[in-house]
Amino acid sequence: MKTQLELNPIFADADRSDKRYIVMKGSAGSGKSFDTAVHYILRLMKDKGRNLVAMRKSDVTNRDSTFAELCGAVYRLFGDKSSDYWQINSSPMKLICKANGNSIIFRGMNDDRQREKLKSITFSQGKLTDVWLEEATEFTKEDFEIIDDRLRGELPCGLFYQIRLTFNPVSVHHWIKKDLFDHKDKNVLTHHSTYLQNRFIDDGYRMRMERRRILDPDGYIIYGLGNWGEAKGLILKNWEAKDISSDISDYDDAAIGQDFGFNHANAILLIGLKDGDIYILSEIYLFGKDTCEIIEEAEKTGLSKKLEMWCDSAEPDRIRMWKSAGFRAKAVVKEKHHSENYQSSQIDWLKQRRIFVAPSCINTIKELSQWKWKKNEQTGEYEDQPVPVMDDAMAALRYGVERWRKRKSWLI
Repeated sequence: MKTQLELNPIFADADRSDKRYIVMKGSAGSGKSFDTAVHYILRLMKDKGRNLVAMRKSDVTNRDSTFAELCGAVYRLFGDKSSDYWQINSSPMKLICKANGNSIIFRGMNDDRQREKLKSITFSQGKLTDVWLEEATEFTKEDFEIIDDRLRGELPCGLFYQIRLTFNPVSVHHWIKKDLFDHKDKNVLTHHSTYLQNRFIDDGYRMRMERRRILDPDGYIIYGLGNWGEAKGLILKNWEAKDISSDISDYDDAAIGQDFGFNHANAILLIGLKDGDIYILSEIYLFGKDTCEIIEEAEKTGLSKKLEMWCDSAEPDRIRMWKSAGFRAKAVVKEKHHSENYQSSQIDWLKQRRIFVAPSCINTIKELSQWKWKKNEQTGEYEDQPVPVMDDAMAALRYGVERWRKRKSWLI
């Protein structure tokens, strides 16, 4: 077996370590998730008896993150010969090393049922030795303790247990900082990386991050420099991620909001309304896709064609394409008499309600966690103008609730 894949040397210490906890904070685009995927593919091929559980807080998000990264690592390492080394199953998601039978499976920690399911994991070859927590800040301390307790028992000589956490350091108050960074422990290796150290990053991404550095200096500390930050000036604080029904018949009304994008995300949200509260049931969040590809994805996920789809009025051609595909797409009509305060009116309406988000809507949750008012650098005061960065799902949310906002007496 001979591989030609080059890696970023900054991750060498983390990849060589046999400590129980490898805690990797970093900026967006630092390459930590890609390196982790390659590391696990090579480790499981080398050490017979090792098995990995790759985890996200919401199990359904594994497909487009951990599963995609690990499959991508196999293909980059072995190209057309990939099937000679790894068996890849899409449903249920699983990777099996053909040389030694080591396996990779995927799990979530949404609820008690999934927590119990983790406790009953067994492998036909070897034991559960490795856990990868991607977007680790999504997990609670209780989740981590349950996972950590699962790695126990005697192992054959040469094997060891290890949990690797990869994440953007979203808050200086997070339990990961307190328990794994600030508390010195010989069993913990902490690691820091940024997109500036990723030699494979493209110029377009560097330009996006430079734009963020200028427009959102506080956010750049976290997502550009990979340092612990504190999201001050948040626009919406009245939201909660929790398990909610995905059946639209359980709500008083439902609608779809869409913000068009290509270089930035094209965001589509399925939104429910019940007893005056907002429920975000699902999301489609895609980069670099044309309208035909996004429509195909929407149809594949079963997005309803019966519900009204409220879209940005600045893209009439795209709206026509969605209508031609059978969706009830229509433009949001912006009131002329207060056009300057249009977005503020939407935000004020959202602030008056509780907002519940399905845990699978990871991009919406990220945006809610960092959607902020613009800060006046001279006065230090926050202005009534949102920072125009990472706000695609927020635009889709604003559009999706328009009919309810304008029809103040819609529900009697």
